[in-house]
Amino acid sequence: MIREEKGSKLLVDRLANFWFKIKFVEKKISARNKQSLPNKTDAVLFDEIRGLIEQTRSRVASTVNSALVLMNWHIGKRINDEILQNKRAEYGNEIVSTLSRQLIAEYGRGFSRQNLFHFMRFAEIFSDIEIVSTLTRQLGWSHFKEIIYQKDQLNRDFYAEMCRIERWSVRTLRQKIQGMLFERTAISKKPNELIKTELAELRDEDKLTPDLIFQDTYFLDFLGLEGNFSESDLENAILRQLEKFLLELGVGFAFVSRQKRITVDGDDFYIDLLLFHRELRRLVVIELKLGKFMPADFGQTEFYLRWLDKYERKPWEESPIGLILCSEKSKERVELLALDGRGIKVADYWTQLPDKKLLEQKLHEAVIMARQWSERT
Repeated sequence: MIREEKGSKLLVDRLANFWFKIKFVEKKISARNKQSLPNKTDAVLFDEIRGLIEQTRSRVASTVNSALVLMNWHIGKRINDEILQNKRAEYGNEIVSTLSRQLIAEYGRGFSRQNLFHFMRFAEIFSDIEIVSTLTRQLGWSHFKEIIYQKDQLNRDFYAEMCRIERWSVRTLRQKIQGMLFERTAISKKPNELIKTELAELRDEDKLTPDLIFQDTYFLDFLGLEGNFSESDLENAILRQLEKFLLELGVGFAFVSRQKRITVDGDDFYIDLLLFHRELRRLVVIELKLGKFMPADFGQTEFYLRWLDKYERKPWEESPIGLILCSEKSKERVELLALDGRGIKVADYWTQLPDKKLLEQKLHEAVIMARQWSERT
């Protein structure tokens, strides 16, 4: 408790210091605005000081956001402790209702009965104040409200850490959750202990692995493809909707080339799409296939990766990685080839989505089957 009180005092002192700086600079600007700007030097000075004000305001806003989130956590924890001490379930509803009326009378609707229950859930789910404090540098209270009602701890940890590392807006976070990103990401297919280990490394070291980035299923319904279409049609549709395609892949991907030509022994070969991932520092080969995954697809992609590794990779880059997008993944073939340790991912894509209930069922079944296989091997 002493550490928490010291932390709160330090936060208030920092906030007061930022606020003093803003007021001081704003007074200087206000006084200067009363005078004309006679030359270019004054205009430059004005722009520099205006930039200082905007930067300081941004820092204050971030500090205020962090303080509000921590306040909500402390309120929730205090109420939870009070209810736990009393050991009566009905007492919880009584105290929350009474406390809400008292707080609303003095501080407004932000302390409604529903919001107090949100605070309590927040403190219960995120019990470590140190983790909360770290997350508040990027996540606001609206982010936490989306996360705390996810069904299990692994889901919550995944969305919290990915939101922090990729700086998602609340809208983006909501879209990722609704699109069941966790269930579609390769890491969800691993045993729970391995998932916890990778998420802990992401939290403690900002270590982002391919399994946290690449998915097993990609939603390409935005391409507008229906009926029969060719690989060329698929590629052209992706390029027309390149921004949406990169967003579906995830944060950090950048377009490099389409149909990149490589020449070996006088023969030309063409890579469908070549991307680069900034966090992984790797070139990413994407091969587009219409049918079920075939072993020959692996050989072709590995050939491209070895050429890129020898002739294109920069000294500061990691080895290139491949993603084969097929209309059907063929789980057994992927497992027999043991692709996980060979720098090649295989995923299927859906150009038309089923209804949400069926989608959830399919993805959950895929996660369960993959984990069962991992446990057997």
